[in-house]
Amino acid sequence: TMSAVTKTYESVKAVILSAHKSTTTREKLNFYNSWAQNYDQDVALLDYRAPQLAANSISSHFHGNRQAAVVLDVACGTGIVSKEMNVHGFKHFVGVDGSEGMLEAARSCGLYQELKQCTLGEEPIPVQSGYFDVVVITGALSVGQVPVQVVRELCSSAKSGGYICMTTRGNDDNLEYKAALKGELEQMEQEGLWTYVEVAEVEEWERAVSEKEHGYIPGVVYLYRKL
Repeated sequence: TMSAVTKTYESVKAVILSAHKSTTTREKLNFYNSWAQNYDQDVALLDYRAPQLAANSISSHFHGNRQAAVVLDVACGTGIVSKEMNVHGFKHFVGVDGSEGMLEAARSCGLYQELKQCTLGEEPIPVQSGYFDVVVITGALSVGQVPVQVVRELCSSAKSGGYICMTTRGNDDNLEYKAALKGELEQMEQEGLWTYVEVAEVEEWERAVSEKEHGYIPGVVYLYRKL
């Protein structure tokens, strides 16, 4: 029934708003640990398209051997991105996330060769630099979550010629962060670290969860190639 759907969407909205109120890293991680079990159903209700859009962007530009390519999935959560990329023929995934609960869920999807716990922005990403064919982060680059500077670590994790795919939201609360992120990406391009491949602005990114917004909020997919 319609009312059940609406009620569920409202409850998911409440869950996410409570996450945004968590201020300390510990509170945030505890929130994600407790959310891990319901995460997939909840974001499906929000019509959360970032993982699919990121996977599509990578797939349309990646011309190497997908079977052999190694993908670093940063802030991997329950493994939604690796599932999407697996559909496009990618087989090897290393996942990193701050939440043990999320890593447990990712482990159970059976796609990751390796999973590592790491609080992004507070400790370095625990992987070999210059190693990955593809580095992807969806959803985590936003205000109150992962600092913009982490994109430098994403770049250094990729091998020369490797792809780095990042997403962020374009809703009002995130506009300042989005501008800072864009500035950093362009600065890194000027420094000769990577080159721009594609930037796709998407109107219907996911259903709005803030008090002020209704319908869908916009988002953006950035794809860069390491030089």
